[in-house]
Amino acid sequence: MSLVVRDLMIDCADPYSLASFWGAVLRRPVEGSAEGCGVSLPEGNQPSMIFFREVADAKQVKNRLHLDLNPVHGTLAEEVQRLTALGATVLARHGRGADLGWIVLADPEGNEFCVQSSDAEVAAVQAHLDAGEAETE
Repeated sequence: MSLVVRDLMIDCADPYSLASFWGAVLRRPVEGSAEGCGVSLPEGNQPSMIFFREVADAKQVKNRLHLDLNPVHGTLAEEVQRLTALGATVLARHGRGADLGWIVLADPEGNEFCVQSSDAEVAAVQAHLDAGEAETE
């Protein structure tokens, strides 16, 4: 017997508000039910949904599990600007050399998540490095 991950569950104080934030972050639809609200992920993803359910206790410590996001279009800086406009807070910046890296943010309820340099940014830096190596040969 094997298992698949059906949903990623996130406990929160306000499921609709947090699901709306994450729906805007991921540009995905929000679905509600009596149990809470969810953000549907594109078909074929496992898990298929990020589901937010109400709990009475507040978040108190650093997440043991977090989302690690990668921009499909644009740059890390553009995504962070968009996410902070939606209500995210920047917690830390981490460089990976050559203007690449990742930024740790928190959603409106304090749940940490990361956004990395886009694949296009990484490819551009790699192409620049490869061109420099070709010139020295």
